[in-house]
Amino acid sequence: MGDQTGEADNAALRLDFDRRLLLQFRGSTITSDAGLLAYRELDDTLSLTDTGANALADARTGKNGRHRLAGLLRQSVFGRLAGYEDVNDAERLCRDPAMRWVVGDRAITGSAASASQMGRFETKWLSRPENLAALAELPGQWIDKVHQQRPPKMIVLDMDSSESPTYGEQEGSAYNGHFGCTCYHPLFVFNQFGDVERCALRAGNVHSAAEWRVAVAALFDTSGITSCRTVRVRPTQRSYSAAEQPG
Repeated sequence: MGDQTGEADNAALRLDFDRRLLLQFRGSTITSDAGLLAYRELDDTLSLTDTGANALADARTGKNGRHRLAGLLRQSVFGRLAGYEDVNDAERLCRDPAMRWVVGDRAITGSAASASQMGRFETKWLSRPENLAALAELPGQWIDKVHQQRPPKMIVLDMDSSESPTYGEQEGSAYNGHFGCTCYHPLFVFNQFGDVERCALRAGNVHSAAEWRVAVAALFDTSGITSCRTVRVRPTQRSYSAAEQPG
C-alpha cells in the first residue's frame, strides 16, 4: 500500500525548531491544529515571537512564571491564527499536543497555559502602558524583519477603519450610526501585501479618518523602510501622499 499522504517518501518529517518533533500520518488525528507547526517553523526562522517577547515588560516577580513570556505570546498569537478568539479556549488548548509544541519548553512534557493564565497575560500584563506601546510597534518590526530578506522598492499604505462590537460598559465604546452598533472604531494601516503595519484602537463614535496623520507619522518614526509611501484613506474617499524620511 502506498503512503497515505501521497508522498513517495514515507519517512517521518522533522522540524528545525525542535528536532525531537516528528510528523507522521496516523489516520485518525489527535489534534486538529497540526498546521500550526508549519507556522511555528516559520516563526522560529524569523524569530518573530522572540522579538515580540523581548520588547514586552514581564510583570511577574520571583518564580511566579511557569511559562516564558515568549511561550505565552505564542499561545495567544497562534490561538488566534487557528481561529480561537477567546481565552476560555485555552482550557482545551493547554492539553492540545500541537499547541504544547508551539509554546515549547515545559509545555512540551506538561501543558500549555491555562485559561486563567492566559486571561492574566492578556488583560493584566499586556495592558500595561509600556506593553501597549510595544505592541503598537510590533507589527511594523515583524514586517521589517521579513522585508530584510527581500526589500521592496516601494511601500504603499492603505488605511481603513472597522468596527469592533462591544457588550456591557466598555471604556471608550460608543454607538456608531454607520455600523449601527455600540463598538470601538479601530484604524488599520495595511501595506500593498495585505500586512497590517499598524493599528490604533479608537472610541466608537470618531470619524473614520480621525488620527490618520498620527498613525502615519508613527510609521515613519519607527519603520526601517525609507521609501516614499502613498496613503489612501478609503472610508472618506480622500487620498494623501507622504514622502517624508524618518527622523
